[in-house]
Amino acid sequence: MSILVVEKFVEKLWKTKKIKIPIPFSTNLEYYNGNLGIQVGGDRVNVEILWQNVLKEIKDELSSLAFDTWFSDVKLISLDNGVAIIEVPMSIHKKHLSDNYFELIRMALNKVTGTNFELEFLLPDEINNRKVEKEKEEERIEEGVPKSFKNQSNLNPKYNFENFIVGNSNKFAQAAALSVAENPGKMYNPLFIYGNSGLGKTHLMHAIGNYIVENSNRRVLYVTSDQFRDDFVGINKKDEKGTNFSYIDFFKNKYRNIDVLIIDDIQFLGGATQTQQEFFHTFTNLYNDSKQIIISSDRSPNDLKLLEERLRTRFCWGLTVNIYPPDFELRKEILRKKIIAGNFEAEIPEDVIEYIASNMGSDVRQLEGSITRLVAYSTIMGGAKIDINLAIEALKDFISKGLSEKNDITRIQKIVAEYFQISVEDIRSKKRSSNIAFPRQIAMYLCRKLTSESFPKIGTEFGGKDHSTVMHSVEKIEQEIKNNSDLAGIIKKLENDLKP
Repeated sequence: MSILVVEKFVEKLWKTKKIKIPIPFSTNLEYYNGNLGIQVGGDRVNVEILWQNVLKEIKDELSSLAFDTWFSDVKLISLDNGVAIIEVPMSIHKKHLSDNYFELIRMALNKVTGTNFELEFLLPDEINNRKVEKEKEEERIEEGVPKSFKNQSNLNPKYNFENFIVGNSNKFAQAAALSVAENPGKMYNPLFIYGNSGLGKTHLMHAIGNYIVENSNRRVLYVTSDQFRDDFVGINKKDEKGTNFSYIDFFKNKYRNIDVLIIDDIQFLGGATQTQQEFFHTFTNLYNDSKQIIISSDRSPNDLKLLEERLRTRFCWGLTVNIYPPDFELRKEILRKKIIAGNFEAEIPEDVIEYIASNMGSDVRQLEGSITRLVAYSTIMGGAKIDINLAIEALKDFISKGLSEKNDITRIQKIVAEYFQISVEDIRSKKRSSNIAFPRQIAMYLCRKLTSESFPKIGTEFGGKDHSTVMHSVEKIEQEIKNNSDLAGIIKKLENDLKP
């Protein structure tokens, strides 16, 4: 039975008001265990209904005698964390189904649900014993967890939306983060934020957490992937009474009894197979309970090749947003805000701010650190006036090695603008007149040819242009150079002007 057939079957039940399911719902369905049955798109379908459809698939492959003998008293009990629990009446059923019909059952179940499940056959007594143990475990966890771990968020209160500086490179990510903060668990779940180090991912994640804590009674937890791994493999801990309890008890209480999980630098789980498995179960548990999950990484989900595919797939279920390196204007604004926040006695002129913004690169922490270093240098030099010359001297070892020796985007924009007698602001603008659009395309071409910057980074430096716009410009100039000797001569002259 196909997923489409299942959808039609569920829709029929919905129309007859036997179940409540919002229609339409995705064909990429997730089924999982619950006391009331199996969840589909936020609502539940009785396990018996699903099992009957699985049995129909199996019956088509067996003789009537074989089917009646081995499947008449077999039941699907639950689908939990990727495992289907199937109740069998006797031990002989358990062995025979495992030895002879394991793959048939698994394939039929996967066909009906559209999800891959492993199988576990249990006798009624084994199921009852498992339920009792689970209840005891929950009681033990509740009693044994140290109070210090309850209501612990690990959030940094200095990171909020108010002091997050917004520009073209991060405004989409900021808007998405604010939407999640205002409606946790209801939209954009999970929220996956990625980008290079130092661009504000951690700031945004803490801002989300702080907003939720301040405006609701939800339990929020922020951890790095290293902390998650350490908790998973940590040694046994003790409660206030000195009673031993395993790290598993501690772990489950800490990570599964929360409303919002924020985990930073997920890429560092790469290669940690067991930790990834546990994170998968934690993710599934929280997601199924409509709890908000927020994840950050230095690259997109599809590029996290060391993580399991099932994790990468789930990271894409919600909303994935990229924080791009700040453009020239945003870098200047970051520097200005740092100066105001620092309440420095020394005045820092605008041309110094522009010098730092042009040469310091895109790491926000480095930008802010450059101001601190500059002011400190001025103080050490007896209160020397801060100007361009002082900035060059103070930051000569702080500016990225070789940056002043190679062509950067800002310098290329300046040289091209001077040649065509337009302003740098025109090149970075959205103006489409031919006297501006064509030089802009040439500048983009030279940026791609003479620097190691990516298409997205170049687009960001040209007023937030999409990477596809940059690619089109580069390809256009490349083609025209082949057929236009005058243009080829202009490009050659500009390249000579740009030589160190």
